[in-house]
Amino acid sequence: MADEILQWHDGFHAALQIELQGESAHLSFCSEHELYKKSLRVDTIVIKDSDDTPVQKNIGKIFRKHNLIEYKSPDDHLSIDDFYKVYGYACLYQSNTESIHEISMEDITITFVCSHFPRKMLKLLKKERNIQAVKKERGIYVLINDPIPMQIIVNTQLPPRENRWLSSLKRNLAMDANTKRLLREYKIHRESNLYQAAMDLIMRANQKTMEEAENMVCDVIKEIFEDEWKEKERQFQEKESQFQEKKRQFQEKESQFQEKKRQFQEKESQFQEKESQFQEKESQFQEKEMRLKKQENRMETLVQYLLKNDLLDELNKISLDRTYREQLYQRYGL
Repeated sequence: MADEILQWHDGFHAALQIELQGESAHLSFCSEHELYKKSLRVDTIVIKDSDDTPVQKNIGKIFRKHNLIEYKSPDDHLSIDDFYKVYGYACLYQSNTESIHEISMEDITITFVCSHFPRKMLKLLKKERNIQAVKKERGIYVLINDPIPMQIIVNTQLPPRENRWLSSLKRNLAMDANTKRLLREYKIHRESNLYQAAMDLIMRANQKTMEEAENMVCDVIKEIFEDEWKEKERQFQEKESQFQEKKRQFQEKESQFQEKKRQFQEKESQFQEKESQFQEKESQFQEKEMRLKKQENRMETLVQYLLKNDLLDELNKISLDRTYREQLYQRYGL
């Protein structure tokens, strides 16, 4: 499976805040902080509210008021160019203020976080500027002989017990006791966006390892998220039950609709039958009306003829004798 492009910096920013969350009351974090009007951005800036409250966490003991942090992903290496770039960022950060000397260089620190110890860079720094790296703690190296306090954090060398999240930002994560503790800690804070961002990156970065240790991973995850899965299963069953109920109601309504449709068709058929009967009766009535009118016309014509010819006796006779009247109709062609 080809490696996908991972957003390491987002995960690092989240993991860094997790590591320092015990002292987050007096720290604020700015991701992709814009240093200048052009596209110059330092990965993270941590601003400390007061110098009276020193940071106790191992990765932040060097911190002063303004702390610039540059992060290199496991696929990248820290070079001498990166050093001078971030050093320049510090100078730009100091100068890009509303008033002169608003920020003192004495209040600025630089932290480089990487997965590989930068031997070539340190060799050049010692040669060019006599800057040397002194190991302060496990995975933490302080750079001496420069006015700006600087440190290099090799996150893969950090003690997992103290820096569980930063030390897990790598591709070769082993499914060991520390990773299990990482997952259990995530379970407690899984509603947090910070923990979600960091864990999402760690899981995707170690997808191959997870696949190779699939059974172990599944057992660990099953153990950690058992309650959550049971709740999701309950919710699924509840939704399935609701779906079946809605399906039943729909079928019932469909049956009612079909019955109403049948009744409508039956009534429509009855209506059409009555309409046909009505039309038949109307036709019969019209026929009778026409016959009656024809008879009236014949009678009127016969009466006029008899009056014209002064046949009054005949006129009186046809009014009383229907048979005789019919004979006269035939005689006179009516």
